[in-house]
Amino acid sequence: MHDICSEKRLTWFIIQFHQGDISKMEGMARSSDKNITRVLFCGPHFPASHNYTKEYLQNYPSIQVDVVPISDVPDVIANYHLCVVKTMRLDSNCISRANQMKLIMQFGVGLEGVDINAATRCGIKVARIPGDVTGNAASCAELTIYLMLGLLRKQNEMRMAIEQKKLGVPTGETLLGKTVFILGFGNIGVELAKRLRPFGVKIIATKRSWASHSQVSCQSSALAVKNGIIDDLVDEKGCHEDIFEFASKADVVVCCLSLNKQTAGIVNKSFLSSMKKGSLLVNIARGGLLDYEAIAHYLECGHLGGLGIDVAWTEPFDPNDPILKFKNVLITPHVGGVTEHSYRSMAK
Repeated sequence: MHDICSEKRLTWFIIQFHQGDISKMEGMARSSDKNITRVLFCGPHFPASHNYTKEYLQNYPSIQVDVVPISDVPDVIANYHLCVVKTMRLDSNCISRANQMKLIMQFGVGLEGVDINAATRCGIKVARIPGDVTGNAASCAELTIYLMLGLLRKQNEMRMAIEQKKLGVPTGETLLGKTVFILGFGNIGVELAKRLRPFGVKIIATKRSWASHSQVSCQSSALAVKNGIIDDLVDEKGCHEDIFEFASKADVVVCCLSLNKQTAGIVNKSFLSSMKKGSLLVNIARGGLLDYEAIAHYLECGHLGGLGIDVAWTEPFDPNDPILKFKNVLITPHVGGVTEHSYRSMAK
């Protein structure tokens, strides 16, 4: 897996690929296309990704950007040189058809839907755009706070109060004095902790290896740093083995983990039962981190005080899903990183 460094974002990479490798390309779909670099965006979701990319490439007529329905991708992927997967799952069968493909890229950080081993066997590089250098992580952190405040101030009940012409209800809660557990202290976790500090909360966090934690960026130089690690942001640090203990201390748990074989379904009955009764759960990372049946059960019995999710078990989310019957559930349509600043930065 190869990360694109901070200044090398999507449009930059496409242009470099086109200018540097066009003379080496062989076996184009049609002889008249020999000087065309073809870029495939999979599916219509997250439209700002392909719209901004097309905008930045409008002065490069020999670079063609297509948006193809997910169901049609396996039939046409052989015609393309670069693929932006978005929400599509690229398995080994689909990748094996991509005989002109040079690069599979995610417009963001999540590559769990790509069979990286299959791509490697086919000589295709796989890349993502790190969230800490584009504003993606910061955007996700801001939405996390929106979900936290929406749950604490009972957003759904406020809407009902307006509909019923009531004033002064419901009685909400503040972030002030709360303990927030950041489960997975990566780029989003760091940006979230920065923004939570002024709210007067206690921040506890777990990370598999604190030694590998990224250094503070130049924009954050005002923060105190010890041994290259942000220390002022977290009041108590723990490892993976501490997640149940930390969950028992928290008023709000925020899930910021990457999704992989080790983390899939990590927020299960055991984890939820370890949380304090009435505490809140927010998931800004991936839907597969949460065990759906366990979440539904703990909402039903009242142990889980509220759920705020920007990502779901199946996407697009079913608007008729029974979990939405609970007034203490907030859901947003996977827009954590979808801001003008973040998406334009990633597209450039």
